[in-house]
Amino acid sequence: MEFTPHRKVRVRTGTARRAVRIGLLATAGLGIIGATTGAAQAAGFNGGGVAVADDSAHTLANPGHESRFQDSFTVHQYGSLFAAGVRNQATAFASHCTAADPCRSVALSFQIVTMAGTNIHLNAVNLSRADNVHCPGCESLAGAYQFIVSTPRPFTLSAAAERQLAVVHRKLDALGRSTAPIADVKRQADALAAQVAAILKSAAASAPKGPGVDALSQMEPEVTIHRVFDQN
Repeated sequence: MEFTPHRKVRVRTGTARRAVRIGLLATAGLGIIGATTGAAQAAGFNGGGVAVADDSAHTLANPGHESRFQDSFTVHQYGSLFAAGVRNQATAFASHCTAADPCRSVALSFQIVTMAGTNIHLNAVNLSRADNVHCPGCESLAGAYQFIVSTPRPFTLSAAAERQLAVVHRKLDALGRSTAPIADVKRQADALAAQVAAILKSAAASAPKGPGVDALSQMEPEVTIHRVFDQN
């Protein structure tokens, strides 16, 4: 899987992307798979909606809770849009543990957004931050994955695709029980993100093009992935 290049070396403000999407971007309605910490809303506007989605995962490990893990896995499916603002964030902190008894803090947030419309004004923000505060020997890892699906015409994820995504979500939850080194957890999260990308690419490829559409001028389905990690 190819990720959008994103090397974040202790930069605390993350990254923001602004784009105008020419063409149609994916699905109708609003769906959420699994428990999430995010919120989403959409309002009508001149034949298209304005959508806002905000998802996050946050952890704080300390002497009272030496090992903390949280994940967010959210799927937002929107209809026709004029504009969209989507934000995804993971933050992980470890605080005031000792070298003899260090803490571990892991936060992973997966956000999937599908939209439909022409000339959508898109503001996509994906952030991560990890830090150890007075915490020698502690480990903190924050990973944010944002998937934006672009297709020629609106469609909805099939029941099969939703089941596949639910399986990935359960595997992500299972990482919370892992005692593997942080580097291995990061690799496993990347592998799960690759599975999500494959599911979405397959789903987008099946999106309808509609009658009378010139295939040569039709926008090809696309899945854009934003990935950013911070680790201490």
